[in-house]
Amino acid sequence: MLYYRTLRNHEQKPWVTFIHGAGGSSAIWYKQIREFKIHFNILLIDLRGHGKSQKGMWKKGDDFTEIAQEVIDVHDHLNISSSHFAGISLGTIVIQSAARLRPALISSMLLGGAITKLNAFTRFLLILGSLGKRILPYMWLYAFFAWIIMPYSNHKEARSMFISQAQTMCQNEFIQWFSLTRFVNPYLKELQKDFHEIPTLFVMGDEDHLFLSAVKEIAASHKEVKVIYIENSGHVCNTDQPEQFNAVAIQFIKEKNSLKFVI
Repeated sequence: MLYYRTLRNHEQKPWVTFIHGAGGSSAIWYKQIREFKIHFNILLIDLRGHGKSQKGMWKKGDDFTEIAQEVIDVHDHLNISSSHFAGISLGTIVIQSAARLRPALISSMLLGGAITKLNAFTRFLLILGSLGKRILPYMWLYAFFAWIIMPYSNHKEARSMFISQAQTMCQNEFIQWFSLTRFVNPYLKELQKDFHEIPTLFVMGDEDHLFLSAVKEIAASHKEVKVIYIENSGHVCNTDQPEQFNAVAIQFIKEKNSLKFVI
């Protein structure tokens, strides 16, 4: 089972599950925990091969479905029947994958720095990475991608944190996760077709130059989906502007949780 940590407020309080991005761990939510634990019960999960979770869990053919099922298994183990999910970067793909498997588990989705489509430039970078993933040290590639995704000076803290967190991985784990990107665009297209009537909020930094335009397209075509843009923030908006992110996220979750009790 994946490594997890719970912070329990009160049995009557709703749960919020945090899902990190590639190369990170549940530690990347440290700027959210203090505020969120006032209002909610918190579940922090390390995805396979990340943080304190087991490495070498991969089997041939594993994809985001298996990864999402492992997240669901943690909830089953803890007897958590429903939770609000907050994710960042690749973690948003895991959350939407879980929504396909068990929509009843997910009270709402808060998708920060969401990856919903890879543009031509991003695909080109991934091709370069694929050519070098078995030759170059994975930290070289990870640092390179971190600089491309988070290039500005105000992204420095988020960039440094993700590079630091990735050091707990190993070359084989990096290769396995990187391999998921090979067919990710068709998969992402399928994910965005149906939000399973789950309240969904995209929270995007206005400087998230690789992924922002795709989210804007989704917002234009799905009226039930909302987007909030955080100023002076890049891809990892929960770290770049934590006060804004926390305020938006907590308000959204409280609003959506209260709807469950309206008759």
